[in-house]
Amino acid sequence: MDRSARRTGLFLVITGAILWGISGTVSKKLFQQFTIDVNWLVATRLLIAGALLLTVQFFIKDRSQLFSVWKNRKTAFQLLVFGLVGMLSVQYTYMASIKSGNAAVATLLQCLAPIMIIIYLILRKHIVLTRNDWVTICLALVGCFFLLTNGSISQLSVPKISIVWGLLSGIALAFYTLYAIPLLKEYDSLVIVGWAMIIGGFGLSLIHPPWQSDFKNWTLETYLYLIFVILFGTMIAFWFYIESLKSLSPKETSLLGSLEPLAAILTTVFWLKEPFGFFQWIGTACIIGLILLMTLNKKSTANNQ
Repeated sequence: MDRSARRTGLFLVITGAILWGISGTVSKKLFQQFTIDVNWLVATRLLIAGALLLTVQFFIKDRSQLFSVWKNRKTAFQLLVFGLVGMLSVQYTYMASIKSGNAAVATLLQCLAPIMIIIYLILRKHIVLTRNDWVTICLALVGCFFLLTNGSISQLSVPKISIVWGLLSGIALAFYTLYAIPLLKEYDSLVIVGWAMIIGGFGLSLIHPPWQSDFKNWTLETYLYLIFVILFGTMIAFWFYIESLKSLSPKETSLLGSLEPLAAILTTVFWLKEPFGFFQWIGTACIIGLILLMTLNKKSTANNQ
C-alpha cells in the first residue's frame, strides 16, 4: 500500500474521531450557555448534515444511487426504519444524555454498544462466548460502576436520567450498527447515512420544527458552535471516517476511533471545567481498554459469526 495513502487514511480517521468527541462537548456548551433545545439541535444537525452528505455523493461518487435506493419497496422500508429507529434514536439519546449529564459520560456509555452487540449475538447463537468476551464484559461492568458512582455506592456521580439516556444511546447504536449491514452491502454508505439523517431529521421536525427557535438572543459564538457541531462534528467527521476505510483496515479505523471518548473527556474536564473524580478516571481507562481489546480481537469474533 502507498505510504502517502496510508498517512492520509490515518489523518482522516484520527481527525474524524477527535471531531466527534469534541462536538459532544460543544453541544453541552450550547445546552448550558445558550439554552439550545435538544430537539431543535438534533433535527437541525441531521437535516443539514444529511443534505451535505448526499451532495458529496452527487458530485463525487455514483449519483445514480441517490434515488435508486427508493425504487425497491423492501429497501425503502428498511431505510425508513434505519432513519427513524436507528439514526434518530442514536442522535437524540446521545444528545439528551449530554444535556442532562456531560459529554464524557454520555460518550463512554454509548461506547458500550459493542458489548450489547456481543450479548445479542450470543443470545441469537451466532457466536460462542470466549475468554476475551468475558474480559471485555467485566471491563464494561467495572468501568461503568466507577464511571457512574466515582467509587461510592451511596450516590451517583451523574444524574440518573443521564445514565438512562446514555444506556439507551448504547442500545440504539447497537441496533444502528447491526441493522445497517444489509443496506451497506447494496449501496454506498454516504447514500444510506445521508438519507437516514434526512429521514430522522424530518421525523423530529414534525415534533419540533427547526425554524421555531428564539434566534434573537443568539450571538456570533452561538452560530460558530452550531456550525462546528453540524459541519465538523457530524458531516465532516463521518465523511472522514468513511474515506479512511479506503487506505486502512476496519480494524485500524475502529481502534483509532477510540480517540472519540478520549477527546470528549479531555474537553469536558479542561474546557468546560466539569469535575471528574479519581475513580471516574479508572472507569474511563476500563471503558477505553475494552474498546481497544474488542478492536484487537475483532477479526476472531467476526470469524465465529
